[in-house]
Amino acid sequence: MAAEKLSRETVVDQAIKLADSEGLEAVTIRRLAQLLGVTPMALYWHFKNKEQLLEGVADHLLRGVTPEFRPGAAWNVRLRAMVEALTGVMRRHPAMTGLLPTMQKHDVESFRIATDTALDLLAQAGFALDEGFLISSHLLHGVIALVDGEPGCPRGLTEEQEIEWRRQKRLHLEALPADRFPRMVEFAKTFDTPPDLEQYYAFGIDLLMCGVEGLAACRAEGRSAP
Repeated sequence: MAAEKLSRETVVDQAIKLADSEGLEAVTIRRLAQLLGVTPMALYWHFKNKEQLLEGVADHLLRGVTPEFRPGAAWNVRLRAMVEALTGVMRRHPAMTGLLPTMQKHDVESFRIATDTALDLLAQAGFALDEGFLISSHLLHGVIALVDGEPGCPRGLTEEQEIEWRRQKRLHLEALPADRFPRMVEFAKTFDTPPDLEQYYAFGIDLLMCGVEGLAACRAEGRSAP
């Protein structure tokens, strides 16, 4: 690729592909230049350093976290849509779970937009601004934990290796003393089949949102009490 035809978007797209396939550590200016067939200086025209490059990656991926809302939709419906969108982005690009906690997120335009939108929705729910910031932060880290903790086998195993991995997990739990850990032993049979990931994520998002909705309801009840 000729350096003069190299766009910022092309660099970001290649960085995302590299992070998805090899992890965040593999994303360097030099490695991207090699993949794109240009000198590192061609990339420095768009990004002065790796930090700016990763901010560009985050900005690109987080643009979909603030979706178009149905007019008149309740605050919790809109906030749930944002949590679901963020979860979807991180599921597709799990390297994001390691990127967001370590970067200056408020230097990223799409993150600022998402944060401001979430704060406004939480204000509509009756939360003070500082409370809204805490809630939005907890939701972000809750989604990161949800994706990081996705159940199932380690990535990269063959089908046969996955079956054996689950079998070993089941045997390990079944070997526990049943009189001391009856529920753990009973839980062992869940390793007979792969986990239902859609159920896992739906349950996790419900858990996060029910906490926010429940607290909002308690606050509203307190304000309406004589």
